[in-house]
Amino acid sequence: MRLPPLLPENLDPELRAVHDTIAGLVAGSMPKVVSVDGRGALVGPYPAMLHFPTFGVPALRFLAAVSSEAQLPKTVRETAILTVGAVFNAQYELYAHEVMGDVAGLSSAQIATLASGGRPADLGDEDSIAHDVARALATGHILPASTYQRAVAAFGTDGVGELVFLIGGYCMIAMVLNCFDVPVPQGES
Repeated sequence: MRLPPLLPENLDPELRAVHDTIAGLVAGSMPKVVSVDGRGALVGPYPAMLHFPTFGVPALRFLAAVSSEAQLPKTVRETAILTVGAVFNAQYELYAHEVMGDVAGLSSAQIATLASGGRPADLGDEDSIAHDVARALATGHILPASTYQRAVAAFGTDGVGELVFLIGGYCMIAMVLNCFDVPVPQGES
């Protein structure tokens, strides 16, 4: 890891408030995911956000909006996120969203296949569309018209917009994780 976690007691009051908000949100929405170390410091992508608050704090606000305003089914969201994590081989993203994929209702075989970069044969139609959209965009391709049309038919135009912003947000998180070589928390697989 290239950036150490920042101890909450060493943060200025403004960043401490951000730290505490993140810790509370993650604990509430992702309680099975380790996001705080034994000293109370955030782990995962969050230290980078706090080390570079000029960019990291607005990025966190964006990600919070993508989460709090979510309308897409949880399995669709987790399928897209796992697909992005696999494209980038972002270890913490894969760890966290393997856990969240299970919570959302994806099978362990589906999660394992998505995390290894594959497309499970037994995904439902909406989850399959999410995978196809995420895979195309995360690998730098223009979304084929047929895939776009399938996505609009399944999710509506607003749902496609939500999906694209979700994918873009998790591409950014994957890049942050990979740049700063963020590992899976100790003791987690």
